[in-house]
Amino acid sequence: MRKITVSVQVDAEKLRAIQFYAGRKDTTMEAELEDCVNKIYEKYVPAQTREYIESISAPARPPRPGRSASPGENPEGGV
Repeated sequence: MRKITVSVQVDAEKLRAIQFYAGRKDTTMEAELEDCVNKIYEKYVPAQTREYIESISAPARPPRPGRSASPGENPEGGV
């Protein structure tokens, strides 16, 4: 899925405090914000819409090997 950046304004002293104490818990503000965004997404976006978004953003499955003969080959095994 394509990612975008969201900006928020935060008091500089509060940000420094968050970064300091989050670091002591082996996390980052970015990780915590990403978790919050995911919770908001699950709270407000209906399950059917989430399923649809996930289905269109899932990586395409590689094509299965076909049983068709390549050009110039005899399907019965002869040339």
